[in-house]
Amino acid sequence: MFAAYFDCPGGPENLYMKEVMKPDPGEGEVLLKVSASALNRADLLQRRGKYPPPKGASDILGLEAAGSVAGLGPGCSGRWKIGDAGMALLSGGGQAQYVTVPEGLLMPIPKDMTFIQAAAIPEAWLTAFQLLHFVGKVQEGERVLIHAGASGVGMAAIQLVGLAKAIPIVTAGTQEKLEATANAGAAAGFNYKTEDFSEKVLEFTQGSGVDIILDCVGASHWEKNLNCLSTDGRWIIYGLLSGGEVHGDLLARLLSKRASIHTSLLRSRDKEASSVFFAQYKERLVRAFTEEVLPHFCGGISPRLQPLVDSVYPLHAIAEAHRAMEENKNIGKIVIEIPV
Repeated sequence: MFAAYFDCPGGPENLYMKEVMKPDPGEGEVLLKVSASALNRADLLQRRGKYPPPKGASDILGLEAAGSVAGLGPGCSGRWKIGDAGMALLSGGGQAQYVTVPEGLLMPIPKDMTFIQAAAIPEAWLTAFQLLHFVGKVQEGERVLIHAGASGVGMAAIQLVGLAKAIPIVTAGTQEKLEATANAGAAAGFNYKTEDFSEKVLEFTQGSGVDIILDCVGASHWEKNLNCLSTDGRWIIYGLLSGGEVHGDLLARLLSKRASIHTSLLRSRDKEASSVFFAQYKERLVRAFTEEVLPHFCGGISPRLQPLVDSVYPLHAIAEAHRAMEENKNIGKIVIEIPV
């Protein structure tokens, strides 16, 4: 089969389509014939040699995929059959013509949704759902500040905050991105490049601040985050786009608000790399998302949720897709179409 590959860490120019061995499904695994995958920041970091896959995971890029069931490994429960359409959260291997998936991590694709649209769901939406519900324990009426609001996770989080009857507030770097987040349901949005988002957040919340912050930025935002975090607030860090080195009295300021810092990396919760507990954690996450959120992607159920696809690239143009994400201009997900 063909897969996205690179022989040594470096820039996008190192990427190419490589012919590799097609995987065989193991115990309790499903073989998925991939029609579409999607690009994530983790793929860029892995390509640069800064984020290796967990032990036991595929070294092929791709943390999510959508396609049809092409094979079943021994011990499968019978919930899937050949030809079923499914989408999957992966620890790697999604940007290839075939990938194996533990059956508990495969989700049905909502009716009338294309593979391209479905590929934009697993990583971004499961990450946002996990951060809000498994980590942040979001409650109705709470105010949630979402950094990188126009990213895949950001656009998913806006809609999930609304589904939880809480209030989404975002930051983004352009007016176009802020308009897109407003269209997705953000109650307020602020340009972190041209204004002090902490002051704007405090003004919007009449001085009380936000209850939860979803932060993939890190060091450059820490002081402003604490400025606008409410007493007993939860600051959830799931990425470090600006680095992780903090200079200042972080702990004293955190203590003064009785606030808490949580961190989360979904990819490292791999069934081979971690304990059985973490494998079960991912399956619980997928099951909860399938039951509570997935129905809202179908017509007739309110509120209606919608994955946002920014652009689509064929697998042979994988380097161009990486360059597009590095330019940070995408609104929503960059999807990779896999050749038949």
